[in-house]
Amino acid sequence: MATIEMQMALMKVKTALRITEYDFEDELLDLMHSALLDLGIAGVNGGKAIISDPLIRQAVITYCKMNFGEPDEYDRLKRSYDEQKAQLSMSSGYTEWGGTDG
Repeated sequence: MATIEMQMALMKVKTALRITEYDFEDELLDLMHSALLDLGIAGVNGGKAIISDPLIRQAVITYCKMNFGEPDEYDRLKRSYDEQKAQLSMSSGYTEWGGTDG
């Protein structure tokens, strides 16, 4: 069962993808978890990316748009997600390596 935060984020993902049915919720939740794991591999929040954070949630939405179905704009979405992930992984506010943003 998904946490309340994941359920709320799922509704935002479904809205972004223009999905109103419940048929795809398991697939979308899997994609959301994959996005969070991918961000963690990049060092975002020490592998504990928080879905309630707006920047992380937007990266998760982009990841879901990129990987759900067969999007016409896959390359653009991939570049966008990679840029979001890179920005998060270089920000001291989203990593455990500390220091100051600069």
